[in-house]
Amino acid sequence: MATELTQTDQLRGGRIHLCELAGLEIRDCEVSGLTIVDCYGGDVSLGGDFGRVVVNDVDVTAYVEAELDRRHPARVLVREADSPADVRAAWDAIVVMWAETVERARLLGESALQRRVDGEWSFVETQRHLLFASDAWVGSAVLEEESPFHRWGYPAGSTSPEQAASAGLDLGATPTLDEVLAARAERMAVVRRLVDRLDEAELDRVCARRPAPWYADEEYVVRRCVRVVLNEEVEHHRYAARDLAVLQTQA
Repeated sequence: MATELTQTDQLRGGRIHLCELAGLEIRDCEVSGLTIVDCYGGDVSLGGDFGRVVVNDVDVTAYVEAELDRRHPARVLVREADSPADVRAAWDAIVVMWAETVERARLLGESALQRRVDGEWSFVETQRHLLFASDAWVGSAVLEEESPFHRWGYPAGSTSPEQAASAGLDLGATPTLDEVLAARAERMAVVRRLVDRLDEAELDRVCARRPAPWYADEEYVVRRCVRVVLNEEVEHHRYAARDLAVLQTQA
């Protein structure tokens, strides 16, 4: 059985030399300064939030970002969303983007939308994660609701079962797409009301609560919280669209 290392720093600063690493998966890790030299193989895939990526001495960072922006124009709106008007424009684009994608997803049927592609979240799990994101960063942090979390919310993969349970999340639940989308529609309406009333003073307000009990005890400003929600929506749409293309091919 393959070795699995979780929440350890024993490989930090290490050196892997003359080893068989075919099929190696590195997930949810801090990889700043990661260097791969004189290795060989086919079908190498990288995904994540990288500040700078160099392949065979060629800096491909700008090319990758430009191509992602071309494929997913809403990324630009989200990245540049600074004023209340910018935030509203980005949210408008996100609403339209997801409406079109959900309509396309429904053509595949429920079983396909519950299926994971290459170990990534299923389409339904992605909707559950975005449900959690709005609950955490808007319901909890910005609006300071006493019970902000829907039980079907799906937190980041690094969240422990105990942490999830402390927020009332049921990770083992198996809701249908329609059930999750109904909850999502309620939360998206909450975000809509928030962004419609935003002004500069509100964007700069310091929140009195954290997004979730296990988040770092630091300063959370409304501007930051709103930006996280926008970014989560647009980036997870990118992942969902990628996997829908695979499911459509399989169908």
